[in-house]
Amino acid sequence: MDETVAEYIRRTVLKIPRDEIKVMLQKWGFLSEEQLQTLNFRQMKDNISQEVVQLCEENSADIKQAAVLDIIYNHIYQNKRMWSVYHMKKTGEELEYFDLTEFKKKFKRSLRSALKNVTITFREYEDNAIWIRVAWGTPYRKPNQYKPSYVVYHSQTPYVFISASVLKSNLPLLCQALIVASNYQDICEMELRGHSLNSLKDIVFKRYSQNFQSYCPKPLQERNTEPESVDLRITEENRIEKERIQRLNREAFGDGPQPILEFAQYRLETMFKSDPKTDVLDKKEPFRCLVKFSSPHLLESLKSLAPAGMADAPLSPLLTCITQKARNYFRIREKKGLFPESFVSP
Repeated sequence: MDETVAEYIRRTVLKIPRDEIKVMLQKWGFLSEEQLQTLNFRQMKDNISQEVVQLCEENSADIKQAAVLDIIYNHIYQNKRMWSVYHMKKTGEELEYFDLTEFKKKFKRSLRSALKNVTITFREYEDNAIWIRVAWGTPYRKPNQYKPSYVVYHSQTPYVFISASVLKSNLPLLCQALIVASNYQDICEMELRGHSLNSLKDIVFKRYSQNFQSYCPKPLQERNTEPESVDLRITEENRIEKERIQRLNREAFGDGPQPILEFAQYRLETMFKSDPKTDVLDKKEPFRCLVKFSSPHLLESLKSLAPAGMADAPLSPLLTCITQKARNYFRIREKKGLFPESFVSP
C-alpha cells in the first residue's frame, strides 16, 4: 500500500469520534468482521489508526477505498462543510430514464478529458442521493486528497448540492461534467448556501410545512363597555390575542419545524418622494442599501417574534416569504420594495 494512502486513512480515522470508529469501519465494509474484532477500540485513537492502517495494508487498500471511507465520514458529518445549491436546466420537459452506470461513465469521461490527474469516487444512498467525491490534481501533480470537492445529486431532479474545494478554478470543470452526465443543457448557482445540507434539501424540494399568508386586516369594531370585572376582561382579551397570534403564525409558517437558515440579506432600492416646490433632490437617483438578518436559526427566530411580544402579528410577508424567494435562484432586485437577495444557512 502506498505511503500516501496509509497516511490518508490514518488521518481519516483520527477525525472520527472514538465511540463511532467501529460503526463507521463496519459501514465502510473494507475490513472483515474478523479483522475488526482484533482491534482494541479502548486504546488511544492514534494507536487505533495505526492498527487500522496495518489491516488495510493486509488487504492492499488503494486511494479509491480510502476515498470511500472519507465519503462515509462526510455523509455523517455533512454539516462540517459549506454547501451551495445549483439548478440545472434543459430545453424540454420530458423525463428520461436515469442510468446510474451511464451517469458515472459520462461524468468520469467528461472530467478526465479536461484533467487527467483527478480521483473520482461514487457512493449511492437510500434516498436516491449520489455522493461524488473529486480530488483535484494538476497536469504535473497528483490529486490532493485533503481538499476534495463533494457533490450530492438526487437523480430525476434538477438540483445539485456542491461543497467545493479551495481550488475554485476547477468548479467550471465540475459543473460541465454534471450537465453532460445528467443530460442537461445549463447549470447555474442559486442564491442559497449553508452548512445544513438537509435544510437546503427541504427548501428546494419543498419538504417543510409553510402555508401562504392569508391574513386580511379587519376594521375595528366598537365594543360595549358594560361594567364587568377588569381582571376577567384583561384575561379574556389576552386569551383572544394569544389565539390570534398563534393562528396567524400557523398561516405564515405552518405547523412543522422550519429549515435551518442563519443569514438573509435584502436589497432596498427605492426613490425618495419630496415636494416638487422644494426640490430637495437635485438628481433622481434611487436610494440603495442592504439590510441583513442573522441568527443561529433565523426562521424559528422570526416565528417566535410575535408570540414573544417583540413584533406585531402578522409579520410582514417580506420576512415570511424567505424560503419561497430562496428557491428563485436568480438574484432578486425590484424597485420600490424590499426583497431577499441572498440566503445563507449555517
